[in-house]
Amino acid sequence: MARRLLKLVPEARPRVRRQLLDRVEPPQLIALVYVLGILLGTAALHLPGVQAPGADLSSVDLLFTATSALCITGLVVADTAEAFTRQGQLILLLLFQIGGLGIIAFGTLFAVLAGRRVNFTERQHLAEQLNALNVGSVLSLLRIIFLYTLVAEAVGAGLLALRFVPDFGWREGLYQAAYHSVSAYNNAGFVVLPRGMGPYAEDPLVCGVIAVQIILGGLGFLVQLNVLTHLLRPRRNRLLTYSKLTLLTTAGLLVLGFVLLLALEWGNARTFGAFSEPGRVLAAFFQSVVPRSGGFSTVDMERLTNGSLFVMTALMFVGANSGSTGGGIKTSTFAILLGSAWNLISGRTELIAFKRRIPTSTVVRAGTVTTIYTLLVGSAFFALVVSNPQLGFTHLLFETVSAAATVGLSMNTTPKLNDAGLIILTVLMYLGRIGPVTFALALNQRQVKRGVIKYPAEPDILVG
Repeated sequence: MARRLLKLVPEARPRVRRQLLDRVEPPQLIALVYVLGILLGTAALHLPGVQAPGADLSSVDLLFTATSALCITGLVVADTAEAFTRQGQLILLLLFQIGGLGIIAFGTLFAVLAGRRVNFTERQHLAEQLNALNVGSVLSLLRIIFLYTLVAEAVGAGLLALRFVPDFGWREGLYQAAYHSVSAYNNAGFVVLPRGMGPYAEDPLVCGVIAVQIILGGLGFLVQLNVLTHLLRPRRNRLLTYSKLTLLTTAGLLVLGFVLLLALEWGNARTFGAFSEPGRVLAAFFQSVVPRSGGFSTVDMERLTNGSLFVMTALMFVGANSGSTGGGIKTSTFAILLGSAWNLISGRTELIAFKRRIPTSTVVRAGTVTTIYTLLVGSAFFALVVSNPQLGFTHLLFETVSAAATVGLSMNTTPKLNDAGLIILTVLMYLGRIGPVTFALALNQRQVKRGVIKYPAEPDILVG
C-alpha cells in the first residue's frame, strides 16, 4: 500500500498544482507574481559584489531600486552607474527586461519552449497580462512578441553603438548601447552613462533612437503588430479602432507637449536656452516623449519653469497605451474620457470613434480607472507631504505622479526622501505597474452575480 501511495504522489502534484492555479483569478496571479519578483530582485541586490565600493545602500534603498526596475519606473536613490557594479547593473537590466515583457509572459514562454502544455487557465492568465484580444492565440502572439522585442532592442543597440563605441571603445560602447536600448524600449529609464544623458542633449542619433524606442515600447505590442500586419496586408488585416485611437491620441499628446515645452523653455538659460536652436527643438521633442513613461532626461527637471512642470506632470498622468510597458491612466482611457465629455456637450447619447460605437461598459471602465488612479495618486501624495514636510509641494507632487505612472522622472527628490517616503513610492510603483483596477480585483475574491436582481432606475440625481 505504501509503495502504491508513493507512486501516486508524483502524479498528484501536477493535479494539485492545477487545482490551486484554477482557484487563482488572473488579477490575483499578476499581483502575487510581481510581489514575488520584487522580493527576489531585492534579495539579488543584497548579494556580495553587487554594490560598488563606497556605496552604502540600505535594505529599504535596495527594495525601492528592485521595485523601480521590475516595475520599469527608473526612479533611483543613487546614480546607477556609481552605486552598482557591472554585476548589479546586469541584475537591474534583467529585472526591467522581465518587467517589460511581463513575468507571467516570461514564465509561460520558457514553459512552452521546454515542451510543456499550457492549459486554458494559464492561457487566461497570460491573456490578462498581455491584454490579448483572443485567448486561443495567446501562445503564438507571445512568440511573436518575444522575437519582435529582441529584434527591436538589437536594432536600437546597433544604432546607439555608432555613437557609444567611438566614445567608450568597443567593449564598453557595446555594453552602453545594449543597456540603454533595452532600458528605453522597456520604458525603464535606467541610465549607466558616466555623466548621464546630459552630454547627448543635442545629439540627434542618441536622442532620436532612445525616443523612438520609448514610443514603440509605450505603444504596446498589440498596436505595433496590428500596424505591421495592416501595412503588409492592408486588405486582409484592418487597422483596429483601438489602434487608430491610441495612435491618434499618442501623436496629439506628443505634438502638444512638444509645442508647449518649446514655447515655455525656449528662453530659459538654465534648460533649452543653453542649447543651439536645433538643439532646443531636439530637447523639446525628447522631453515631450519621456513623460510617456520613458524616464530619460537630457535636462535637469528641477530647472524647468512651473508651466513646463505642469505640462510634464499632465503628460505623465495620462501615460502610455494599454498593454504596453508604460503606466498612467493610458491614452485610450484619456481619449474615451474626452469623447464622453464632448458627447455630453453636443447632446449625443452614444460614443462613436472612427464610425464604430464604443460600448457603454468601456466608457464606465475608463471613468472607473481614472477615478481609482486619481484617488491613489492623491492618497500617496498626501502621505508623502505628511511624512516628508521638509520637501517642497511641487517636488513631491511631481515625484508622486512619476512613480504612479512608472515614468521615473524626478526633480532630484528621490535621494532626499526618508524611509517612509521610499516605502510609499515603492507601493505606488507596484500598484502603478500592475494597475490599480487589477489590484482592486485581486482583493475582491467574490464572484459578481449578474442579472439576479434589477433595481428601478433613478433619473433625478443631479451631477455637475
